[in-house]
Amino acid sequence: MRGLLLAVTLLAVPWPQALAQSAGKPKVLILEATAYTSSVRETDSTPHVTATGARTRLGILAVSRDLLEILPFGTKVRLKDLGTIYGRGKGQFDALFKDIVFVVADVMNARWRKKVDIWFPDRATALRFGRRKVQLEVVAYPE
Repeated sequence: MRGLLLAVTLLAVPWPQALAQSAGKPKVLILEATAYTSSVRETDSTPHVTATGARTRLGILAVSRDLLEILPFGTKVRLKDLGTIYGRGKGQFDALFKDIVFVVADVMNARWRKKVDIWFPDRATALRFGRRKVQLEVVAYPE
């Protein structure tokens, strides 16, 4: 019986790679991150308006729809660059991220899972960011 309880408890831990938990929601997550800009080819017909109606700016974070349950709109987070998905370039964007509290205000296309998308003001920076791993630390959940 204890083994079954332990197995159920382990399966109940929120993914992806929850490092710590607070009130059933993860405090720190390791996720794959990509970058996007306010381009019609990357968004929809209103590229400067997020899913919540906010204007795009540095500090806006889009999450895949499966993460909205644990990172609802309005969640405030800090990001730490863990490098490319291939393990290179760790910390390259930490200087840019260090003073920013990101807000979950947008949602990604339905085909993506377990990812976040960081808004950048220009395509060159977004391309330089590419696909990376980030440590996402929740600062505050919406009330």
